[in-house]
Amino acid sequence: MNTEIETIIAAGTADDKVWGPTLKAFIEKASGSYNFPELLQGSKRKDFWKALLHIAKHSQDPCVIRDCFVVMRLLSREKQCLAELINEEWRDLIKKHSGLCDPNFEFSEQKTPICIEVQKSLSNIMFNSRGLAEDFRTNGILTGLQRRIRDYENEKIPDEVRFFDMKLFFLITALSSDARSDMKSMFDLLVNLLVEELREAADNHFEHEDLPPLYLMDTQVDLVNEILKALFNITVGTDESDAEVLVSCYSLVEVLRSYLLICSNNLEKTWALRNNVINLLTNMPDETYKALLLPVHEGHRVPNNLVFEDYNMTAIYEILMFLKAKFNDQLKINNQHEILSPVVTVLLKGASGHRVIRKFLRNHILPPLTDVHTRPEEGSTLRNHLCRLLTTPIMELRDLDAELLFVLCKKSVSRMIKYTGYGNAAGLFAQRGLLGGGHIKGEDDFSSESENSETEEYADHKHGINPVIGCYEEPHPSAMENMSEEQLMDSLMKCGTIKPCTVGADGKPKPIDHILQLREALPAQQVRNVDEDSD
Repeated sequence: MNTEIETIIAAGTADDKVWGPTLKAFIEKASGSYNFPELLQGSKRKDFWKALLHIAKHSQDPCVIRDCFVVMRLLSREKQCLAELINEEWRDLIKKHSGLCDPNFEFSEQKTPICIEVQKSLSNIMFNSRGLAEDFRTNGILTGLQRRIRDYENEKIPDEVRFFDMKLFFLITALSSDARSDMKSMFDLLVNLLVEELREAADNHFEHEDLPPLYLMDTQVDLVNEILKALFNITVGTDESDAEVLVSCYSLVEVLRSYLLICSNNLEKTWALRNNVINLLTNMPDETYKALLLPVHEGHRVPNNLVFEDYNMTAIYEILMFLKAKFNDQLKINNQHEILSPVVTVLLKGASGHRVIRKFLRNHILPPLTDVHTRPEEGSTLRNHLCRLLTTPIMELRDLDAELLFVLCKKSVSRMIKYTGYGNAAGLFAQRGLLGGGHIKGEDDFSSESENSETEEYADHKHGINPVIGCYEEPHPSAMENMSEEQLMDSLMKCGTIKPCTVGADGKPKPIDHILQLREALPAQQVRNVDEDSD
Protein backbone atom coordinates (compact mmCIF):
# COMPACT_ATOMS: atom_id res chain seq x y z
CA MET A 1 0.00 0.00 0.00
CA ASN A 2 3.01 2.28 0.52
CA THR A 3 3.59 2.52 -3.23
CA GLU A 4 0.07 3.80 -3.88
CA ILE A 5 0.30 6.27 -0.99
CA GLU A 6 3.57 7.69 -2.29
CA THR A 7 2.18 7.90 -5.82
CA ILE A 8 -0.96 9.78 -4.68
CA ILE A 9 1.12 12.23 -2.62
CA ALA A 10 3.43 12.86 -5.58
CA ALA A 11 0.61 13.05 -8.16
CA GLY A 12 -0.46 16.60 -7.40
CA THR A 13 0.45 17.90 -10.85
CA ALA A 14 -0.81 14.82 -12.72
CA ASP A 15 -4.23 14.32 -14.33
CA ASP A 16 -7.17 11.91 -14.28
CA LYS A 17 -5.29 9.31 -16.34
CA VAL A 18 -2.79 8.93 -13.50
CA TRP A 19 -5.13 9.59 -10.57
CA GLY A 20 -7.79 7.08 -11.60
CA PRO A 21 -5.68 3.85 -11.68
CA THR A 22 -3.70 4.89 -8.59
CA LEU A 23 -6.84 5.49 -6.52
CA LYS A 24 -8.35 2.18 -7.67
CA ALA A 25 -5.17 0.32 -6.71
CA PHE A 26 -5.22 1.91 -3.24
CA ILE A 27 -8.92 1.10 -2.75
CA GLU A 28 -8.38 -2.52 -3.74
CA LYS A 29 -5.61 -2.96 -1.17
CA ALA A 30 -7.19 -0.87 1.60
CA SER A 31 -10.83 -2.04 1.39
CA GLY A 32 -10.39 -4.52 4.25
CA SER A 33 -8.23 -2.26 6.43
CA TYR A 34 -9.40 -0.35 9.48
CA ASN A 35 -6.09 1.31 10.37
CA PHE A 36 -3.25 2.60 8.27
CA PRO A 37 0.13 2.38 10.00
CA GLU A 38 1.78 3.42 6.71
CA LEU A 39 0.52 6.96 7.38
CA LEU A 40 2.23 7.28 10.76
CA GLN A 41 5.61 8.25 9.30
CA GLY A 42 6.29 11.98 9.67
CA SER A 43 3.66 14.15 7.99
CA LYS A 44 2.59 11.43 5.57
CA ARG A 45 -1.02 11.31 6.84
CA LYS A 46 -1.47 15.08 6.42
CA ASP A 47 0.24 15.03 3.02
CA PHE A 48 -1.93 12.17 1.82
CA TRP A 49 -5.19 13.93 2.79
CA LYS A 50 -3.95 17.15 1.17
CA ALA A 51 -3.15 15.33 -2.10
CA LEU A 52 -6.53 13.59 -2.01
CA LEU A 53 -8.28 16.95 -1.57
CA HIS A 54 -6.36 18.37 -4.55
CA ILE A 55 -7.50 15.48 -6.75
CA ALA A 56 -11.13 15.76 -5.60
CA LYS A 57 -11.17 19.51 -6.33
CA HIS A 58 -9.48 19.46 -9.74
CA SER A 59 -10.56 16.19 -11.33
CA GLN A 60 -13.00 16.40 -14.25
CA ASP A 61 -13.81 12.67 -14.15
CA PRO A 62 -16.87 11.75 -11.99
CA CYS A 63 -15.38 8.27 -11.41
CA VAL A 64 -12.19 9.77 -10.01
CA ILE A 65 -14.15 12.14 -7.75
CA ARG A 66 -16.22 9.21 -6.54
CA ASP A 67 -13.07 7.21 -5.79
CA CYS A 68 -11.68 10.16 -3.81
CA PHE A 69 -14.66 9.86 -1.48
CA VAL A 70 -14.29 6.07 -1.39
CA VAL A 71 -10.73 6.63 -0.12
CA MET A 72 -12.07 9.21 2.36
CA ARG A 73 -14.57 6.63 3.63
CA LEU A 74 -11.78 4.09 4.14
CA LEU A 75 -9.46 6.58 5.85
CA SER A 76 -12.23 7.85 8.15
CA ARG A 77 -12.46 4.41 9.76
CA GLU A 78 -9.56 5.73 11.86
CA LYS A 79 -10.39 8.35 14.48
CA GLN A 80 -6.92 9.84 14.49
CA CYS A 81 -6.82 13.59 13.64
CA LEU A 82 -10.15 13.50 11.74
CA ALA A 83 -11.31 16.86 13.08
CA GLU A 84 -8.05 18.43 11.90
CA LEU A 85 -7.89 16.67 8.53
CA ILE A 86 -11.50 17.37 7.48
CA ASN A 87 -10.89 21.08 6.96
CA GLU A 88 -13.19 23.74 5.51
CA GLU A 89 -12.28 22.84 1.92
CA TRP A 90 -13.26 19.22 2.52
CA ARG A 91 -16.50 20.35 4.18
CA ASP A 92 -17.37 22.53 1.20
CA LEU A 93 -16.79 19.57 -1.13
CA ILE A 94 -19.00 17.38 1.07
CA LYS A 95 -21.79 19.96 0.87
CA LYS A 96 -21.37 20.28 -2.89
CA HIS A 97 -21.38 16.59 -3.80
CA SER A 98 -23.93 15.42 -1.22
CA GLY A 99 -26.52 17.85 -2.60
CA LEU A 100 -27.69 18.53 0.93
CA CYS A 101 -27.05 22.27 0.73
CA ASP A 102 -28.25 22.79 -2.82
CA PRO A 103 -32.06 22.92 -3.27
CA ASN A 104 -31.55 22.69 -7.05
CA PHE A 105 -29.32 19.59 -6.91
CA GLU A 106 -30.37 17.06 -9.55
CA PHE A 107 -29.51 13.40 -9.31
CA SER A 108 -28.00 11.89 -12.43
CA GLU A 109 -26.08 8.86 -13.54
CA GLN A 110 -22.84 10.72 -12.82
CA LYS A 111 -23.79 12.59 -9.63
CA THR A 112 -25.66 9.86 -7.74
CA PRO A 113 -22.68 7.48 -7.18
CA ILE A 114 -20.60 10.41 -5.87
CA CYS A 115 -23.43 11.51 -3.57
CA ILE A 116 -23.77 8.00 -2.11
CA GLU A 117 -20.03 7.77 -1.37
CA VAL A 118 -20.14 11.20 0.28
CA GLN A 119 -23.01 10.00 2.49
CA LYS A 120 -21.06 6.88 3.46
CA SER A 121 -18.03 9.00 4.31
CA LEU A 122 -20.20 11.35 6.37
CA SER A 123 -21.52 8.37 8.33
CA ASN A 124 -17.99 7.26 9.24
CA ILE A 125 -16.83 10.79 10.03
CA MET A 126 -19.75 11.56 12.36
CA PHE A 127 -19.48 8.17 14.07
CA ASN A 128 -15.77 8.61 14.78
CA SER A 129 -15.76 12.34 15.61
CA ARG A 130 -18.43 13.87 17.84
CA GLY A 131 -16.89 17.29 17.23
CA LEU A 132 -17.43 16.99 13.48
CA ALA A 133 -20.94 15.63 14.06
CA GLU A 134 -21.75 18.76 16.04
CA ASP A 135 -20.16 20.92 13.36
CA PHE A 136 -22.27 19.29 10.63
CA ARG A 137 -25.33 20.08 12.74
CA THR A 138 -24.63 23.79 12.52
CA ASN A 139 -22.97 24.23 9.11
CA GLY A 140 -26.02 23.52 6.97
CA ILE A 141 -25.78 19.72 6.62
CA LEU A 142 -28.57 19.04 9.15
CA THR A 143 -30.81 21.73 7.68
CA GLY A 144 -30.20 20.33 4.20
CA LEU A 145 -31.00 16.83 5.44
CA GLN A 146 -34.33 18.05 6.83
CA ARG A 147 -35.16 19.82 3.58
CA ARG A 148 -34.41 16.80 1.40
CA ILE A 149 -36.42 14.42 3.60
CA ARG A 150 -39.39 16.83 3.40
CA ASP A 151 -39.10 16.75 -0.39
CA TYR A 152 -39.12 12.96 -0.70
CA GLU A 153 -42.65 12.97 -2.10
CA ASN A 154 -41.90 15.77 -4.58
CA GLU A 155 -38.50 14.73 -5.89
CA LYS A 156 -37.23 11.65 -7.61
CA ILE A 157 -34.56 10.66 -5.10
CA PRO A 158 -32.84 7.25 -5.52
CA ASP A 159 -33.68 4.63 -2.88
CA GLU A 160 -30.03 4.26 -1.84
CA VAL A 161 -29.74 8.02 -1.26
CA ARG A 162 -32.90 7.96 0.87
CA PHE A 163 -31.46 5.07 2.88
CA PHE A 164 -28.21 6.91 3.66
CA ASP A 165 -30.12 10.12 4.41
CA MET A 166 -32.01 8.28 7.14
CA LYS A 167 -28.80 6.66 8.35
CA LEU A 168 -27.27 10.14 8.72
CA PHE A 169 -30.44 11.30 10.50
CA PHE A 170 -30.08 8.42 12.95
CA LEU A 171 -26.37 9.01 13.56
CA ILE A 172 -26.54 12.75 14.08
CA THR A 173 -29.52 12.49 16.46
CA ALA A 174 -27.80 9.68 18.35
CA LEU A 175 -24.61 11.69 18.82
CA SER A 176 -26.05 15.15 19.50
CA SER A 177 -28.77 16.00 22.02
CA ASP A 178 -29.20 19.38 20.31
CA ALA A 179 -29.81 17.60 17.00
CA ARG A 180 -32.47 15.47 18.67
CA SER A 181 -34.25 18.63 19.77
CA ASP A 182 -33.86 20.17 16.29
CA MET A 183 -35.31 17.09 14.60
CA LYS A 184 -38.35 16.52 16.83
CA SER A 185 -40.32 18.60 14.33
CA MET A 186 -39.74 15.77 11.83
CA PHE A 187 -41.87 13.31 13.84
CA ASP A 188 -45.05 13.54 11.74
CA LEU A 189 -43.08 13.44 8.50
CA LEU A 190 -41.24 10.26 9.51
CA VAL A 191 -44.53 8.61 10.53
CA ASN A 192 -45.93 9.52 7.11
CA LEU A 193 -42.90 7.88 5.50
CA LEU A 194 -43.69 4.69 7.44
CA VAL A 195 -47.30 4.85 6.25
CA GLU A 196 -46.10 5.26 2.66
CA GLU A 197 -43.87 2.20 2.99
CA LEU A 198 -46.88 0.26 4.33
CA ARG A 199 -48.78 1.14 1.17
CA GLU A 200 -45.88 -0.16 -0.88
CA ALA A 201 -45.88 -3.36 1.21
CA ALA A 202 -49.56 -3.85 0.34
CA ASP A 203 -48.88 -3.01 -3.32
CA ASN A 204 -46.21 -5.72 -3.43
CA HIS A 205 -48.93 -8.24 -2.56
CA PHE A 206 -51.33 -6.95 -5.22
CA GLU A 207 -48.61 -7.12 -7.85
CA HIS A 208 -47.53 -10.61 -6.77
CA GLU A 209 -50.48 -12.48 -5.25
CA ASP A 210 -48.26 -15.31 -4.01
CA LEU A 211 -46.65 -12.87 -1.52
CA PRO A 212 -48.07 -12.30 2.01
CA PRO A 213 -50.59 -9.40 2.45
CA LEU A 214 -47.83 -7.12 3.79
CA TYR A 215 -44.45 -7.76 2.17
CA LEU A 216 -41.38 -5.55 1.91
CA MET A 217 -38.46 -5.96 -0.47
CA ASP A 218 -34.99 -5.97 1.08
CA THR A 219 -34.23 -2.34 0.16
CA GLN A 220 -37.59 -1.27 1.63
CA VAL A 221 -36.87 -3.11 4.89
CA ASP A 222 -33.48 -1.40 5.13
CA LEU A 223 -35.07 2.04 4.73
CA VAL A 224 -37.85 1.32 7.24
CA ASN A 225 -35.29 0.12 9.81
CA GLU A 226 -33.41 3.42 9.55
CA ILE A 227 -36.65 5.43 9.86
CA LEU A 228 -37.59 3.45 13.00
CA LYS A 229 -34.14 4.05 14.52
CA ALA A 230 -34.40 7.78 13.75
CA LEU A 231 -37.86 7.91 15.36
CA PHE A 232 -36.46 6.16 18.42
CA ASN A 233 -33.88 8.90 18.89
CA ILE A 234 -36.32 11.80 18.65
CA THR A 235 -38.93 10.16 20.91
CA VAL A 236 -36.58 9.54 23.85
CA GLY A 237 -38.07 11.32 26.86
CA THR A 238 -41.51 11.79 25.29
CA ASP A 239 -43.68 14.23 27.27
CA GLU A 240 -46.55 11.94 28.26
CA SER A 241 -48.49 14.79 29.86
CA ASP A 242 -48.98 16.56 26.52
CA ALA A 243 -52.34 15.58 24.99
CA GLU A 244 -51.17 16.32 21.43
CA VAL A 245 -48.09 14.17 21.91
CA LEU A 246 -50.27 11.30 23.14
CA VAL A 247 -52.45 11.52 20.03
CA SER A 248 -49.37 11.51 17.77
CA CYS A 249 -47.85 8.56 19.64
CA TYR A 250 -51.14 6.64 19.45
CA SER A 251 -51.14 7.09 15.66
CA LEU A 252 -47.55 5.86 15.50
CA VAL A 253 -48.35 2.74 17.56
CA GLU A 254 -51.18 1.95 15.13
CA VAL A 255 -48.61 1.98 12.34
CA LEU A 256 -46.13 -0.07 14.38
CA ARG A 257 -48.81 -2.73 14.90
CA SER A 258 -48.82 -3.34 11.13
CA TYR A 259 -45.03 -3.49 11.01
CA LEU A 260 -45.07 -6.31 13.57
CA LEU A 261 -46.91 -8.39 10.96
CA ILE A 262 -44.78 -7.58 7.92
CA CYS A 263 -42.74 -10.25 6.15
CA SER A 264 -39.72 -10.01 3.87
CA ASN A 265 -37.54 -12.35 1.87
CA ASN A 266 -34.71 -12.13 4.40
CA LEU A 267 -35.41 -13.58 7.85
CA GLU A 268 -32.52 -11.67 9.44
CA LYS A 269 -33.90 -8.37 8.12
CA THR A 270 -37.41 -9.29 9.32
CA TRP A 271 -36.10 -9.92 12.85
CA ALA A 272 -34.18 -6.62 12.71
CA LEU A 273 -37.44 -4.91 11.75
CA ARG A 274 -39.27 -6.51 14.71
CA ASN A 275 -36.41 -5.50 16.99
CA ASN A 276 -36.53 -1.85 15.89
CA VAL A 277 -40.33 -1.74 16.27
CA ILE A 278 -40.03 -3.10 19.81
CA ASN A 279 -37.26 -0.63 20.67
CA LEU A 280 -39.45 2.26 19.50
CA LEU A 281 -42.42 0.94 21.51
CA THR A 282 -40.36 1.32 24.70
CA ASN A 283 -40.53 5.11 24.16
CA MET A 284 -44.30 5.13 23.72
CA PRO A 285 -46.62 6.04 26.63
CA ASP A 286 -48.41 3.09 28.24
CA GLU A 287 -51.83 4.47 27.20
CA THR A 288 -50.96 4.10 23.52
CA TYR A 289 -50.49 0.35 23.76
CA LYS A 290 -54.23 -0.11 23.25
CA ALA A 291 -53.51 0.68 19.58
CA LEU A 292 -51.74 -2.70 19.36
CA LEU A 293 -55.16 -4.34 19.75
CA LEU A 294 -57.64 -4.50 16.90
CA PRO A 295 -61.35 -5.20 17.53
CA VAL A 296 -62.52 -8.32 15.70
CA HIS A 297 -65.72 -7.86 13.72
CA GLU A 298 -67.85 -10.47 12.03
CA GLY A 299 -66.25 -11.60 8.82
CA HIS A 300 -62.66 -10.96 9.95
CA ARG A 301 -60.43 -13.96 9.31
CA VAL A 302 -58.31 -14.28 12.42
CA PRO A 303 -57.04 -17.61 13.85
CA ASN A 304 -59.00 -18.60 16.96
CA ASN A 305 -55.87 -18.69 19.13
CA LEU A 306 -55.21 -15.01 18.30
CA VAL A 307 -58.68 -13.78 19.23
CA PHE A 308 -59.07 -12.87 22.89
CA GLU A 309 -62.10 -11.10 24.35
CA ASP A 310 -63.09 -9.94 20.85
CA TYR A 311 -59.67 -8.44 20.09
CA ASN A 312 -57.13 -9.44 17.46
CA MET A 313 -54.01 -10.13 19.53
CA THR A 314 -51.67 -10.92 16.61
CA ALA A 315 -49.31 -8.01 17.35
CA ILE A 316 -48.91 -9.04 21.01
CA TYR A 317 -48.41 -12.65 19.94
CA GLU A 318 -45.64 -11.61 17.53
CA ILE A 319 -43.87 -9.78 20.36
CA LEU A 320 -44.09 -12.96 22.45
CA MET A 321 -42.68 -15.02 19.58
CA PHE A 322 -39.83 -12.52 19.22
CA LEU A 323 -39.02 -12.97 22.91
CA LYS A 324 -39.11 -16.75 22.59
CA ALA A 325 -36.82 -16.64 19.55
CA LYS A 326 -34.29 -14.57 21.51
CA PHE A 327 -34.44 -17.05 24.39
CA ASN A 328 -33.84 -19.89 21.95
CA ASP A 329 -30.68 -18.11 20.74
CA GLN A 330 -29.15 -18.97 24.16
CA LEU A 331 -27.72 -15.51 24.70
CA LYS A 332 -24.53 -14.94 26.62
CA ILE A 333 -25.09 -13.16 29.93
CA ASN A 334 -23.32 -9.97 28.79
CA ASN A 335 -25.74 -9.72 25.81
CA GLN A 336 -28.93 -10.32 27.78
CA HIS A 337 -29.61 -6.74 28.80
CA GLU A 338 -29.27 -5.18 25.34
CA ILE A 339 -31.36 -7.83 23.57
CA LEU A 340 -33.99 -8.83 26.14
CA SER A 341 -34.66 -5.64 28.13
CA PRO A 342 -36.60 -3.83 25.36
CA VAL A 343 -39.02 -6.68 24.67
CA VAL A 344 -39.55 -7.40 28.39
CA THR A 345 -40.17 -3.66 28.92
CA VAL A 346 -42.81 -3.61 26.16
CA LEU A 347 -44.61 -6.64 27.64
CA LEU A 348 -44.50 -5.06 31.11
CA LYS A 349 -45.87 -1.72 29.87
CA GLY A 350 -48.65 -3.49 28.00
CA ALA A 351 -49.56 -5.78 30.91
CA SER A 352 -49.47 -2.95 33.46
CA GLY A 353 -51.78 -0.66 31.54
CA HIS A 354 -54.24 -2.93 29.79
CA ARG A 355 -56.24 -5.76 31.31
CA VAL A 356 -56.78 -7.58 28.00
CA ILE A 357 -53.05 -7.61 27.24
CA ARG A 358 -52.26 -8.80 30.78
CA LYS A 359 -54.72 -11.69 30.62
CA PHE A 360 -53.55 -12.74 27.14
CA LEU A 361 -49.92 -12.69 28.25
CA ARG A 362 -50.78 -14.61 31.42
CA ASN A 363 -52.44 -17.35 29.37
CA HIS A 364 -49.30 -17.74 27.27
CA ILE A 365 -46.60 -17.17 29.88
CA LEU A 366 -48.25 -18.56 33.02
CA PRO A 367 -50.86 -21.06 31.82
CA PRO A 368 -52.54 -23.40 34.34
CA LEU A 369 -49.89 -25.67 35.85
CA THR A 370 -49.92 -29.22 34.50
CA ASP A 371 -46.29 -30.21 35.09
CA VAL A 372 -45.76 -29.93 38.83
CA HIS A 373 -42.72 -32.21 38.95
CA THR A 374 -40.30 -29.84 37.18
CA ARG A 375 -38.76 -26.75 38.72
CA PRO A 376 -40.08 -23.46 37.29
CA GLU A 377 -36.66 -22.51 35.87
CA GLU A 378 -36.13 -25.85 34.10
CA GLY A 379 -37.46 -26.30 30.57
CA SER A 380 -38.03 -24.33 27.36
CA THR A 381 -41.37 -22.60 27.88
CA LEU A 382 -41.64 -18.83 28.26
CA ARG A 383 -42.34 -19.34 31.96
CA ASN A 384 -39.17 -21.41 32.32
CA HIS A 385 -37.02 -18.84 30.53
CA LEU A 386 -38.45 -15.93 32.51
CA CYS A 387 -37.99 -17.78 35.81
CA ARG A 388 -34.34 -18.35 34.93
CA LEU A 389 -33.95 -14.60 34.41
CA LEU A 390 -35.03 -14.03 38.02
CA THR A 391 -31.53 -15.07 39.06
CA THR A 392 -29.51 -13.40 36.28
CA PRO A 393 -26.64 -11.21 37.55
CA ILE A 394 -27.87 -8.39 35.23
CA MET A 395 -29.81 -6.49 37.89
CA GLU A 396 -31.81 -4.15 35.64
CA LEU A 397 -33.05 -7.04 33.48
CA ARG A 398 -33.74 -9.17 36.56
CA ASP A 399 -35.91 -6.43 38.07
CA LEU A 400 -37.84 -5.91 34.82
CA ASP A 401 -38.43 -9.64 34.52
CA ALA A 402 -39.57 -9.97 38.14
CA GLU A 403 -41.95 -7.02 37.75
CA LEU A 404 -43.47 -8.54 34.61
CA LEU A 405 -44.11 -11.88 36.32
CA PHE A 406 -45.45 -10.12 39.42
CA VAL A 407 -47.91 -8.10 37.32
CA LEU A 408 -49.02 -11.25 35.51
CA CYS A 409 -49.65 -12.73 38.97
CA LYS A 410 -51.75 -9.64 39.79
CA LYS A 411 -49.13 -8.69 42.39
CA SER A 412 -50.17 -11.61 44.57
CA VAL A 413 -47.33 -13.07 46.67
CA SER A 414 -48.95 -16.51 46.92
CA ARG A 415 -49.56 -16.70 43.16
CA MET A 416 -45.99 -15.55 42.44
CA ILE A 417 -44.62 -18.30 44.70
CA LYS A 418 -46.87 -20.84 43.00
CA TYR A 419 -45.53 -20.04 39.51
CA THR A 420 -41.89 -19.17 40.19
CA GLY A 421 -40.97 -20.72 43.53
CA TYR A 422 -40.10 -18.71 46.62
CA GLY A 423 -36.36 -19.09 46.00
CA ASN A 424 -36.51 -17.50 42.53
CA ALA A 425 -38.81 -14.68 43.67
CA ALA A 426 -36.95 -13.92 46.91
CA GLY A 427 -35.10 -10.95 45.37
CA LEU A 428 -38.35 -9.26 44.38
CA PHE A 429 -39.93 -10.00 47.76
CA ALA A 430 -36.90 -8.59 49.57
CA GLN A 431 -37.08 -5.34 47.56
CA ARG A 432 -40.80 -5.01 48.28
CA GLY A 433 -40.62 -6.04 51.94
CA LEU A 434 -42.65 -9.17 51.24
CA LEU A 435 -40.34 -11.92 52.44
CA GLY A 436 -42.86 -12.74 55.14
CA GLY A 437 -45.80 -12.67 52.71
CA GLY A 438 -48.64 -10.17 52.93
CA HIS A 439 -50.18 -7.73 50.44
CA ILE A 440 -48.64 -4.99 48.36
CA LYS A 441 -50.07 -1.64 47.41
CA GLY A 442 -51.61 -2.03 43.97
CA GLU A 443 -52.75 -5.63 44.36
CA ASP A 444 -56.34 -4.46 44.83
CA ASP A 445 -56.15 -2.52 41.54
CA PHE A 446 -56.59 -5.75 39.62
CA SER A 447 -60.02 -7.21 38.92
CA SER A 448 -61.25 -9.73 41.46
CA GLU A 449 -62.71 -12.06 38.85
CA SER A 450 -61.67 -15.67 39.12
CA GLU A 451 -58.67 -16.81 37.13
CA ASN A 452 -58.53 -20.34 38.50
CA SER A 453 -55.30 -22.05 37.49
CA GLU A 454 -55.53 -25.09 39.75
CA THR A 455 -55.50 -28.07 37.41
CA GLU A 456 -56.40 -31.56 38.52
CA GLU A 457 -52.73 -32.56 38.55
CA TYR A 458 -51.82 -29.55 40.67
CA ALA A 459 -54.64 -30.30 43.13
CA ASP A 460 -53.55 -33.96 43.42
CA HIS A 461 -49.95 -33.01 44.29
CA LYS A 462 -50.52 -29.74 46.11
CA HIS A 463 -49.77 -31.30 49.50
CA GLY A 464 -46.26 -32.28 48.36
CA ILE A 465 -45.23 -29.11 46.50
CA ASN A 466 -42.20 -27.46 48.04
CA PRO A 467 -42.91 -23.70 47.83
CA VAL A 468 -39.19 -22.86 47.93
CA ILE A 469 -38.32 -24.75 44.73
CA GLY A 470 -41.80 -24.42 43.22
CA CYS A 471 -42.47 -28.04 42.36
CA TYR A 472 -43.52 -31.39 43.83
CA GLU A 473 -40.92 -33.10 46.00
CA GLU A 474 -41.10 -36.78 46.93
CA PRO A 475 -41.30 -37.37 50.70
CA HIS A 476 -37.86 -38.08 52.16
CA PRO A 477 -37.51 -41.05 54.55
CA SER A 478 -36.73 -39.93 58.07
CA ALA A 479 -33.11 -40.45 59.03
CA MET A 480 -34.21 -41.19 62.62
CA GLU A 481 -36.78 -43.82 61.68
CA ASN A 482 -36.21 -47.24 63.41
CA MET A 483 -33.20 -45.88 65.33
CA SER A 484 -32.79 -46.05 69.08
CA GLU A 485 -31.63 -42.98 70.96
CA GLU A 486 -28.15 -44.46 71.34
CA GLN A 487 -27.94 -45.27 67.62
CA LEU A 488 -29.07 -41.77 66.69
CA MET A 489 -26.50 -40.14 68.94
CA ASP A 490 -23.77 -42.47 67.69
CA SER A 491 -24.66 -41.65 64.05
CA LEU A 492 -24.55 -37.90 64.74
CA MET A 493 -21.19 -38.31 66.45
CA LYS A 494 -19.67 -40.25 63.54
CA CYS A 495 -20.65 -37.61 60.99
CA GLY A 496 -19.30 -34.87 63.25
CA THR A 497 -22.64 -33.15 63.79
CA ILE A 498 -22.33 -33.32 67.57
CA LYS A 499 -19.53 -34.10 70.04
CA PRO A 500 -20.93 -35.34 73.39
CA CYS A 501 -18.97 -34.70 76.56
CA THR A 502 -19.01 -35.70 80.21
CA VAL A 503 -18.00 -33.45 83.04
CA GLY A 504 -14.52 -34.32 84.25
CA ALA A 505 -13.23 -34.26 87.82
CA ASP A 506 -12.04 -30.72 87.23
CA GLY A 507 -15.58 -29.68 86.31
CA LYS A 508 -14.72 -29.08 82.63
CA PRO A 509 -16.25 -30.84 79.58
CA LYS A 510 -14.42 -33.98 78.57
CA PRO A 511 -15.11 -35.41 75.05
CA ILE A 512 -16.12 -39.10 74.86
CA ASP A 513 -15.54 -41.64 72.11
CA HIS A 514 -18.78 -43.63 72.35
CA ILE A 515 -22.31 -42.97 73.46
CA LEU A 516 -22.11 -45.77 76.05
CA GLN A 517 -19.55 -43.70 77.95
CA LEU A 518 -22.36 -41.30 78.80
CA ARG A 519 -24.25 -44.12 80.51
CA GLU A 520 -21.16 -45.27 82.42
CA ALA A 521 -20.43 -41.73 83.61
CA LEU A 522 -24.01 -41.04 84.66
CA PRO A 523 -23.93 -42.78 88.16
CA ALA A 524 -20.74 -40.96 89.15
CA GLN A 525 -22.24 -37.67 87.99
CA GLN A 526 -25.41 -38.31 89.97
CA VAL A 527 -23.41 -39.09 93.17
CA ARG A 528 -21.38 -35.92 92.70
CA ASN A 529 -24.54 -33.87 92.29
CA VAL A 530 -26.04 -35.38 95.49
CA ASP A 531 -22.90 -34.61 97.46
CA GLU A 532 -22.89 -31.04 96.22
CA ASP A 533 -26.55 -30.60 97.17
CA SER A 534 -26.19 -32.00 100.74
CA ASP A 535 -25.94 -29.70 103.70
